[in-house]
Amino acid sequence: MNKLLKRFEDYLMDNLPTSQTFHPIFEDALQMMLKAGGKRFRPMLLLSVVKSNKSLLIDNALDVALGIEYLHTYSLVHDDLPSMDNADLRRGFETIHKKYDEVTAILVGDALNTHAFNLIANASLSNDIKIALIKTLSSDGGINGMIIGQAIDCYFENQKLELNQLEYLHIHKTAKLIAASLKMGAIISEYDLDTQNKLYDFGIDLGLLFQIQDDIIDETQSDEEAGKTTANDSAKNSFVNLLGLDGAINAANELANKCIDTLNSLDENLKNSLEELLLKYINRHK
Repeated sequence: MNKLLKRFEDYLMDNLPTSQTFHPIFEDALQMMLKAGGKRFRPMLLLSVVKSNKSLLIDNALDVALGIEYLHTYSLVHDDLPSMDNADLRRGFETIHKKYDEVTAILVGDALNTHAFNLIANASLSNDIKIALIKTLSSDGGINGMIIGQAIDCYFENQKLELNQLEYLHIHKTAKLIAASLKMGAIISEYDLDTQNKLYDFGIDLGLLFQIQDDIIDETQSDEEAGKTTANDSAKNSFVNLLGLDGAINAANELANKCIDTLNSLDENLKNSLEELLLKYINRHK
């Protein structure tokens, strides 16, 4: 584990959410998926961008990174629900609705979602910066971001989408939160608007690549290898279902090469800071 990831992981474990109530299980359920681990990819994108330009602001950015991780974790908790993907396994553990019950899982997701913005609002950053961060995360994680992507994904089960529609679905469901993580790091570290936009566009490509890779993993790995429920996309619009396994791998290869080219075009400090995190993920489908 590199130093930046350990710093974030330690901060997360020291600041787990509490419910401050006599409810017998809610606090354990609230903390369960955060303790379960995960790649912490989105908060690490944000912190890596901050490190490249304003490393002294990393401590100030930790609550924002935590907010992104909370929002992402809420989306996974809800995604696993019986009414959505009906998954039994997440991050190598039973999903919350399996271990406890569906109502608890819904409320845990609600709590993590709302508390994400509380964390950002109380971060040690200027109010102008925090407003820009909240606008970005609420947009890309909200109605015209992750939520509409999820809505399309669920509504069009068992109905074949065209490739451009499938890309739209996953740009919104997956890629926009990754793009937001990069842009939010750039906002905190006061990169110019051109760099913020370039990082955002890079994040869209990166997020789409991640979704294609996840579809490949769902097709080729067991639950134990992936740490989550796999072979669960038969009714879904996935890149493997639309393009075939070889077609999806070819699409991932093309997008991976594009991401590497973009990474190499960035300012040297920014490139070096992101490269350590990204290179092990960009080609993970191979």
